[in-house]
Amino acid sequence: MDASTPAAAARSAVRRLRNAARAQGAGETGLSQLIEVHAVSSAGDALVAVGLAGSLFFAVPIGEARSRVLLYLIITMAPFAVLAPVVGPLLDRVRRGRRLAIAATLVARGVLALSMARALSRADPLELYPAAFGLLLASKAYGVSRSSVVPRLLPEGSSLVRTNSRLTLAGLLLATVAAPVGGGLSVLAGAEWTLRLAAVFFFVGAALTFGFPAHVDDTDELVTDPAPPGEPGGPGGRRRRRLLVSMGELGARVPVALAAAATLRALLGFLTIFLAFLLRDQGGLGAVHSTNTAIGLVIAAAGIGGLVGAAGGGRIRSRAPLVLAISAVAVAAAGCLAAAIFYGLLTVLAVTLIGGIGQAISKLALDSLVQSDVADHVRNSVFSLSESYLQLAWVLGGIVGIVLPLSPSLGFGVAAASCGASLGFCLRSLHRAQLARGTRFASEDGVLGTD
Repeated sequence: MDASTPAAAARSAVRRLRNAARAQGAGETGLSQLIEVHAVSSAGDALVAVGLAGSLFFAVPIGEARSRVLLYLIITMAPFAVLAPVVGPLLDRVRRGRRLAIAATLVARGVLALSMARALSRADPLELYPAAFGLLLASKAYGVSRSSVVPRLLPEGSSLVRTNSRLTLAGLLLATVAAPVGGGLSVLAGAEWTLRLAAVFFFVGAALTFGFPAHVDDTDELVTDPAPPGEPGGPGGRRRRRLLVSMGELGARVPVALAAAATLRALLGFLTIFLAFLLRDQGGLGAVHSTNTAIGLVIAAAGIGGLVGAAGGGRIRSRAPLVLAISAVAVAAAGCLAAAIFYGLLTVLAVTLIGGIGQAISKLALDSLVQSDVADHVRNSVFSLSESYLQLAWVLGGIVGIVLPLSPSLGFGVAAASCGASLGFCLRSLHRAQLARGTRFASEDGVLGTD
């Protein structure tokens, strides 16, 4: 077959992507298989989002759209009442079934995507919303399971931040390709076919999990920063079967990183909802007099920001992941303040780009600290807890975007003040932690130390 045909080009692209996934030792440790699974999973999630977006929310008047979005936000939060206290501890107890757990979440998402497709074709909200609830829960359970196995697949000489960056970047790249394909399929054949295509991606991802190496399911404790003797998770410590982890098991760095990541996730939720309604109300942005074009530019800026953050976060050879997260909050606060004072096309795109970059970098920093500072036997529980907080932050940011008047100066002013308050909290928490440890602020082996 001629190399210029679409099929040959697609095969060549897949081959190059798989070679990139196996580079830098990832093929030897099994990380490449996880990268492939995560890329396929992210593409499925993107197709689900595209399939639902136009059919549920923005094809109706603003007043009705606001109520629908609010209902959606409530639904997206509900699964996390189960994720933190139940799913995370349950996954911690599945010590020999990590591969099976990841595969099960992907199969469940495929089945539920098919259920949602059937509900859309029948216009049956009683089937659609419970299926959406279950799919989101399964998606977050996948994220928890995936993050917990990363330390077992870490290539020699690679940091956790860099490894998480590779995973995130692969997922974003394939999701970026899948989203417009799903949009075109929705226009040509209907949103239900986009959901069916998403199900195919989820099932393919489940099949790929069988390529994971056997040591993913090792029951040996894997702790890169062990707790002191006698404490839970430390030498001589007694593991207790309980519902939730204690704050003491998070260490000093994880709560601060979580606060920074939650701030930026809330900002992204706010920008997503607030700008969608603001641009629709104003009929465009600056010199762009088309609502759809303006919204498309904002979405593109956020997507590019996520890609830049994922790629750049792994290339920054920082010995202090917290520096990345806190710096991202500071830059976001400055960007929101600029947009409040000089509202226009350039400032809105800039703050959206900054939000996307900051959210990606702060999440990489948070994941790397959980993977390095938290004992293996409670790591899933901590990831579940962090995902719940981050989703709650996104929902709260979105709710603020719904209830605020559609005033650019007010909206971005509130965002700037919130980011500034969070920045002060993070710096104060770090200062207190350093005083408690009796170490020099920003010392190489202190609270801001290496991952």
